[in-house]
Amino acid sequence: MSTQPAPGERFASFEAFYPFYIHEHSNQICRRIHIVGSALVLVALALAIATLNPWWLLAMPLIGYGFAWVGHFFFEKNRPATFKYPLWSLMGDWRMFFETVSGKRKF
Repeated sequence: MSTQPAPGERFASFEAFYPFYIHEHSNQICRRIHIVGSALVLVALALAIATLNPWWLLAMPLIGYGFAWVGHFFFEKNRPATFKYPLWSLMGDWRMFFETVSGKRKF
């Protein structure tokens, strides 16, 4: 099911939420921007570890959400699911990222 639950209701599980999450990333450019942003978050994490500079850790959410929100507001033309489902959206980002880099989902 790719639609939201009835008003006032919430998804019962992440597995129920994920098809909706994928539907909210139907635009190829939005999806690609998400993947690039997630990859750059991993680069920032590696830089934080390599340089022992905690500023890179602070950059991680700015990079990740910055890329994602550009994709949603300018290309997908929808409101990011993270506003209503922050944890499941974060989980969805990484699941979509790993499905993409592993070849299970088209880039």
